[in-house]
Amino acid sequence: METFIAILAIILGIVGIIGSVAPGLPGPPLSWVGLAVLYIWGNGTNGAGDPMSTTLLLVWLAVVIVVSVLDYIVPAYFTKATGGSKYGSRGAIAGLLIGLLVPPVGMILGSLLGAFVAELLFAGKDTADSLKSALGAFAGFLFGTGLKLICSAVILYYIFIYAF
Repeated sequence: METFIAILAIILGIVGIIGSVAPGLPGPPLSWVGLAVLYIWGNGTNGAGDPMSTTLLLVWLAVVIVVSVLDYIVPAYFTKATGGSKYGSRGAIAGLLIGLLVPPVGMILGSLLGAFVAELLFAGKDTADSLKSALGAFAGFLFGTGLKLICSAVILYYIFIYAF
């Protein structure tokens, strides 16, 4: 049973990392659920023989909540800071979804091009302003994705530490 719990926790951690990049999957929350599964049903210890503490679990829950909230706030802030509109943000998301056909390059270029085209066509901006807005939307996307990846990767590290 311990092996099954460890494998389940690791799978959730890996899916959490994938979800940090792929839209529709809540990356860090899935990783945290893997850590929680290990805490609740697993009897794993770290290298020193200490079991996982409740404090560790709750601290990572707080980090996951903060990262998840920032993932919604930061891209909008970056877009607004560079003069972008809601069209740029929506275009970045649409480009990202289309870019899923050719990961990871398609996702990155799709996000950037989607924001640029949306600003150009729907917001009525000229090329320079559309590019500036698109770069802001893209920077926000990268920052939010980076935060989620770091969070999920560290949680997966803890899953490995306490699973074996």
